[in-house]
Amino acid sequence: MHFLCASLDLAEGHSRAFSVAGEQVFGVRRQGQVYLYRNRCPHKGIPLNWEADAFLDQSASLIHCAHHGALFLIESGECVAGPCEGEQLQALACLEDSQGIWLKA
Repeated sequence: MHFLCASLDLAEGHSRAFSVAGEQVFGVRRQGQVYLYRNRCPHKGIPLNWEADAFLDQSASLIHCAHHGALFLIESGECVAGPCEGEQLQALACLEDSQGIWLKA
């Protein structure tokens, strides 16, 4: 397992980028739960964000690809609008405990 951050460092309704062994991933906290995805848009295989930790749309209710405008459900990573509609982000297993948030290897 790889430690990502303390729980308080990923606030409700926010996202955050992480680099783990050269792999770019990001987490989103929604309704108290953490969702973790590989930072790669299924449309072109490029990172979703232009700015650090900016993975959500303005309403903070969907994951947003800054390059193509694709929108993804936070809970499943399914693309619901944009050029890769019907495809999904690659979800990663995570664990949150008293120490913080972990990526399960």
